[in-house]
Amino acid sequence: MEQELKKQLSQDPDGLLTYEYIANHIGSCDDIMDELVDNMIFVDSTGQFVVSAARYLFAINPDLYAAHITRLIGAAIEKDRERRYLADLVQSIWGPDYADRAAELSAADDNFRRIYKRLLPSQSL
Repeated sequence: MEQELKKQLSQDPDGLLTYEYIANHIGSCDDIMDELVDNMIFVDSTGQFVVSAARYLFAINPDLYAAHITRLIGAAIEKDRERRYLADLVQSIWGPDYADRAAELSAADDNFRRIYKRLLPSQSL
């Protein structure tokens, strides 16, 4: 990552600057996406922008950005302790019918299983 961009993003207090950079440069920042995701995970204490970035990358190209999405989702699970953003995330990634397919999705995806347990702790899988 170029020095000026690193300097700018090191001033990111919550992840919004990094999210905006990704959104405004999608396709041309793929070669530094790992660093951008690292920065966002580091600075976003609530998970708000981590979730937004995961949803955005999934909407753009879930296959191309799969590794980044997985990392962002994992970080969101850790950061969103108040569960403000996880419900939107689970619907965006696994669809509005995720609850009907919870057992199947849990068996196939550890991040889904972790989110589902956090959102619906009383439900058994």
